Amino acid sequence: MCGIVGVLNLQEPQPIPETVVPQMLGMIRHRGPDEFGIYRDEWVNLGNARLSIIDLSGGQQPICNEDETLWIVFNGEIFNYVELRPQLESLGHRFTTNCDTEVILHLYEEYGADCLNYLNGQFAIAIWDTHQRSLFLARDRLGIRPLFYTLCQGQLIFGSEIKTILAHPRVSATIDPAALTQVFTFWSVLTPHTIFQDIYSLSPGHYLQVQDGELNIQPYWKLDFTPEESQRTPQDYLDEFEQLLIDSTLIRLRADVPVGAYLSGGLDSSTTTAIIRQYAQNALETFSIAFSDPEFDESEFQRRMAGILGTNHRVVYCTHTDISRLFPEVIWHTETPTLRTAPAPMFMLSRLVRDSKLKVVLTGEGADEFLGGYDIFKEMAIRRFWAKQPDSQWRPLLLKRLYPEISRLSHTSEAFIQAFFKKNLTDIESPFYSHIIRWSNTARLQRLLVSKPEVGLLEWAEQLVPLQSNFSSWSPLAQAQYLEIVSFMSPYLLSSQGDRMAMANSVEGRFPFLDYRVVEFCDRLPSNVKLRGLTEKWLLRQLSRKLLPPDIWQRRKRPYRAPIHRSFFHQDTPDYVWELLSEDAVRASGLFNPLAVNQLVRKAQSGSPLGEVDDMAIAGVLSTQLVDQQFLKNFNSRLSTLTPSDRVKVIDRTHTTHIEGDSLTNFG
Repeated sequence: MCGIVGVLNLQEPQPIPETVVPQMLGMIRHRGPDEFGIYRDEWVNLGNARLSIIDLSGGQQPICNEDETLWIVFNGEIFNYVELRPQLESLGHRFTTNCDTEVILHLYEEYGADCLNYLNGQFAIAIWDTHQRSLFLARDRLGIRPLFYTLCQGQLIFGSEIKTILAHPRVSATIDPAALTQVFTFWSVLTPHTIFQDIYSLSPGHYLQVQDGELNIQPYWKLDFTPEESQRTPQDYLDEFEQLLIDSTLIRLRADVPVGAYLSGGLDSSTTTAIIRQYAQNALETFSIAFSDPEFDESEFQRRMAGILGTNHRVVYCTHTDISRLFPEVIWHTETPTLRTAPAPMFMLSRLVRDSKLKVVLTGEGADEFLGGYDIFKEMAIRRFWAKQPDSQWRPLLLKRLYPEISRLSHTSEAFIQAFFKKNLTDIESPFYSHIIRWSNTARLQRLLVSKPEVGLLEWAEQLVPLQSNFSSWSPLAQAQYLEIVSFMSPYLLSSQGDRMAMANSVEGRFPFLDYRVVEFCDRLPSNVKLRGLTEKWLLRQLSRKLLPPDIWQRRKRPYRAPIHRSFFHQDTPDYVWELLSEDAVRASGLFNPLAVNQLVRKAQSGSPLGEVDDMAIAGVLSTQLVDQQFLKNFNSRLSTLTPSDRVKVIDRTHTTHIEGDSLTNFG
């Protein structure tokens, strides 16, 4: 796992100051503190910050092919590199390392952009072709690893994090009001946009090719929920799923360093951890979060599973004060506003992993999206059932079985709940039927914003949410799954809670449920194998019966959450909270209505119970103010660069005489 950066001249060679890439790399030292590499010629500068996991001594980047016409920097892991290498060797390719990075390079040399179809992994790739003078950028199918870029004064500037781009002396940050409105509606900025104007995210499953100054962005993989034509028995599905999940879990243990696992106490991580214990012989360290707030704590189930599986288990204890204390650093790493505080405990968890001398952990993300685990899928099913008889008195009673983790709902009147969920009830032909309640509810936050959409929510969603051409032919559950993946999982869950919080502490997360073979299998499944009645993840539960005790595999899904307003308004409220939420600070950022924010703050201070929307508003406003402070007002104060003491490999092709060195003293 690593971080990558680069600067490409689009039209003609022009000097790229030798200080630029070291400064860009210095901003992501946390992603790869073990060693650094830089390639330079008249057209391009590439950089890599490496977290050594495979081929510890021989895998330093950049890496070239046999005739040095191709150079690669790479962030991620290719799990099937062991199988791919002999195939390439049989075609005549010669290897100088034992790492997965070199496998990608020779695959590209052999197949061009089609090489991506051979890769089973999580990655962001940059390959420079010195002969064709072309740059190839690519991102993994589901967007597990990030890749950002911008165009500025005749250059393409890219990096694993936005702060690398902002470290370029020609680039500065400006918050995009339209993107902020997306956060305050969809919970995240939808790709390819980011919170910053003119800085873009390469979309999951896409590559970007630059040739003769022209950018060409193409998809190489798409989500497709078209079911199989022939129906199989539930046992047939279970048998194939079992083999796929076992293989996807075990293949993610490939590393030259120890691999641990997150253990939340829920179905997903418990299943993959049980597979490791049953099929792998190595000792296993597991990690979890315990909350001081009992509403969010699941430590009882975590301890039980660790005991059953016999793992060496470690726990990080998270308080309200911890969340508010760490929130500024969390936003520095997310680089975007968030409506949740959930990334903060994940930051603490990855720090525990790092302090335990581990670099790699397996996690359970993806099971809910691809196997039908979220309440929003049940909500959609109930509302469609209710819409067949809109005047029914008993059908909406099923709604009481939803969202038990939101304690305030249990005290809400049935009349209010029914009125809330009855909005757009019969509009079942809308492509956004499953998510319109959530998006409409979150869009209430727009009252805080200075800038708002000029069109209605549904029209706006049609403009922003990319739908596949065959979307309308999918089942209602498949449509809901697709929307959840493109609007929430990829842009938020795998980023702000995933890559950013783990890599902030130099830890790589690996995701067995996001193996593309598992994903494609789940996408083809009949809906009733995923969501059976109101039983979520039915197929996974059948598999877990073999591996877990009944109180775990039968346990209802409990979403991972963290406290919000109680974390920021208490007897030890940090000074930055008052400063950033003050009327002067809000007015200075120019993004929010100061009066509306002041009313929200007073409500939180009063100790009155806050609903979910107000909770999200507090997190959203405060995180946005932090983005404004850290990336617009005070960014230069956090600029960093590599130093001569760093382990740096420099390959300089800007001169007739090639210079290859091991420290920054060789620059120039």
